[in-house]
Amino acid sequence: MRKPKTNFPLQALEVIDISSEGKAVARHEGMVVFIEGAVPGDVADVNVFRKKSSFAEARLEKLIHPSEHRVEAVCKHFGTCGGCKWQHLNYGKQLEFKQKYVYDAFTRIGKLNFPEPLPILGNAKAYEYRNKLEFTFSNKRWLKKEEMDDESLNKNGCGFHIPGMFDKVLDIEHCHLQPEPSNAIRNAIKAYALEHKLSFFDIRTQTGFLRTLMLRNSSKGEWMLILTVFEWLEKEMFELLEYIKNEFPQITSLQYAHNPKGNDTLAGLDIKVYHGRDHILEEMEGLRFKISPRSFYQTNSDQAYELYKITRDFAGIQPHEVVYDLYTGTGTIANFVASRAKKVVGIEYVEDAVADAHVNSELNGIRNTSFFAGDMKKVLNEAFFDLHGLPHVVICDPPRAGMEEDVVKALILAHPERIVYVSCNPATQARDLALLKDHYTIAKTQAVDMFPQTAHVENVCLLLRNN
Repeated sequence: MRKPKTNFPLQALEVIDISSEGKAVARHEGMVVFIEGAVPGDVADVNVFRKKSSFAEARLEKLIHPSEHRVEAVCKHFGTCGGCKWQHLNYGKQLEFKQKYVYDAFTRIGKLNFPEPLPILGNAKAYEYRNKLEFTFSNKRWLKKEEMDDESLNKNGCGFHIPGMFDKVLDIEHCHLQPEPSNAIRNAIKAYALEHKLSFFDIRTQTGFLRTLMLRNSSKGEWMLILTVFEWLEKEMFELLEYIKNEFPQITSLQYAHNPKGNDTLAGLDIKVYHGRDHILEEMEGLRFKISPRSFYQTNSDQAYELYKITRDFAGIQPHEVVYDLYTGTGTIANFVASRAKKVVGIEYVEDAVADAHVNSELNGIRNTSFFAGDMKKVLNEAFFDLHGLPHVVICDPPRAGMEEDVVKALILAHPERIVYVSCNPATQARDLALLKDHYTIAKTQAVDMFPQTAHVENVCLLLRNN
């Protein structure tokens, strides 16, 4: 079989749509062409770098007629960095395409019947909305073409992995996703490391000192920094931590860990406090939430509050009702709705998260919640319902993969009056709702934009039990 031809030009393509992955879409002789760097409304010359039987992937080479929806990207790293791929598309149009993505998922994947969706809730902040960023140190940063032949160039960097290249890190000078002093902290640590000749991690040879940096902040102005190293050098470590403590008094939780593992995750590491507390506090409607290094918390605090208000409104909880909060994480939603319910039962796979959920209830004097750790499809069974009571309302906020089929069957067995399904992936949400459509009717849906400049969208859906 002849290999499809690649690296060839296509001229004057009109971009007509944008995919759920954020790539612009055009058509050429019946073939779908996904284009990096274009926006709907552009007319452009492109270069095809990959071709399959029914589609091709291309990069924008020359704009012939720019779209009226095109705007100037804010970030100097746009186009190379793997994040914020929609910076060149105006925000109103971003919201329009996100709403369309949800609609298409429900009609094409789920083949669902549903009323007209409520208007998507946009984000008040186009940038600086994230409360958590993770950076990687590397001794082999991504080089520009003009840098490649310079043997004397320092190749250490701290930033984000280049998409599809596990060993290449783009050195980030300024990221617009997290407020200051995020950039100031990262750049100061990098400058200190270069001045003191501290080695950066080499993922291929598994050598080097500095490995990862995580920065978390809360709406209360608290900051957490977690620094991990691959090779343990005690003197260098504590000198660096002391420098960070003195340079940035805003950091209320300064922590560190030795990570000799084969991956960058914090799982299984002994994370130690160098200065301050082992957590930061987030606040929502007077409720306080403890955020530890491994805690899951929505990475957009302000919009998470809006998302949870919609969830609570959809649930319509009454004082006599039992609520189940599936995939409860650190119990944020469970504690947020607890004042409206008789009791709330939260279930979560991650034991550390469940421990934090208990702490969050105690922190707020909430006594009608209980939390359980375990595999959802194994925990949620007839014996569990007998012990804790059948739910009147179920709130579920699963990971991107959605719910397992056994969990859907357990929901049908429990037959709650109302299900509020919160999803970060409308495609898997539509798939799961299709499994429930013989038993439940979609009453209303609303999309919520948590991540401007990206293709990601959250969607909240209320299901009512059929009589």
